[in-house]
Amino acid sequence: MQFKEQFQSIARDLVAEKAVPTVTVREFLSWFGARRRGNEIVRLIRSALKNAALATEPDFESAFLDSEIVFKSIADVTVGSQGLSIAVGTGSLTASSSPPTTEAGESDPIFRISKLKGANTKPVSVSPNASLGEAVTIMLANNYSQLPVMNGDYTVKGVISWQSIGTRLSLGKSASLVKDLMDDAQEVRANSSIFQVIPIIAEYQYALVRGPDNRITGILTSNDLNLQFQQLAEPFLQLGEIEGHVRQILADKLSPAELKRAHDPDDQGHQVESVSDLMYGDYLRLVQNPECWAKLALPIDQKVFSGKLDDVRIIRNDVMHFDPDGIPDEDLVTLREFARFLQLLQSVGVT
Repeated sequence: MQFKEQFQSIARDLVAEKAVPTVTVREFLSWFGARRRGNEIVRLIRSALKNAALATEPDFESAFLDSEIVFKSIADVTVGSQGLSIAVGTGSLTASSSPPTTEAGESDPIFRISKLKGANTKPVSVSPNASLGEAVTIMLANNYSQLPVMNGDYTVKGVISWQSIGTRLSLGKSASLVKDLMDDAQEVRANSSIFQVIPIIAEYQYALVRGPDNRITGILTSNDLNLQFQQLAEPFLQLGEIEGHVRQILADKLSPAELKRAHDPDDQGHQVESVSDLMYGDYLRLVQNPECWAKLALPIDQKVFSGKLDDVRIIRNDVMHFDPDGIPDEDLVTLREFARFLQLLQSVGVT
């Protein structure tokens, strides 16, 4: 496995006090043949890191996919029955402890804002002594609703926005400098839960994100939240629509006995009385059965339809395990295209 070779090299370099190159989270996941941070892959990575006495900084699970992480040796490793040892000279890693506990391998259940692109994109800012004209021009040119007012990467003086400008000018306050037209800034920490941040953005339309080194690393707006929830919700909605179409295709065309025979035989506790009691695997078995397919009387190719439905079934299993990074773009396209195809069948009256 690639990650074992990579970890061996990293461990040797760290022991030899050599510089270890940084990698993006996305590249790091590729060592494990993964593209997203689902629960199973996170457990595998945490176990592998612990066995190699390594850690990432920031933690690979809470960092943005395209941000960089560095590797560190675990400083308090104890060699012996309760610890780990690294055989550097032989080019191999050995573990003298028992396998990592379940707790050590579990993924972080909190969806932290540090995973969001906006929290990792340095915001455009202006200085307190910038002119109103400069701030307005930047906001208009970039379609911004607000700008942080800062001295350097660490010191936030406030935020200037269309609201802060309009409020003061409408009340007769004449000002030409940003510092006289700004409001207090709203800040959150990068390790905050997205659900802690939602009320702040709902009230103020933004939140500045302060990273672990106290730099301002990004700004989150209502658009960022809308995009994130669309990314997480759309697969569920598409799957629900697809399942509704498939049930409509199957309804009243197959006998209860045929429906029961299609159900997974290993699932003895689930009663099947109608199409609504079936699962995606059951739908697939039905459309793959020549006799059942003939009863559906669909003017389309059985093999192609079954293949598309099987693709959806596999994606559905990934979605239901809830990957906080969302599903790959190509999987979302597959869901959209199949849902559109089923809509077409319905619109021309063949289902």
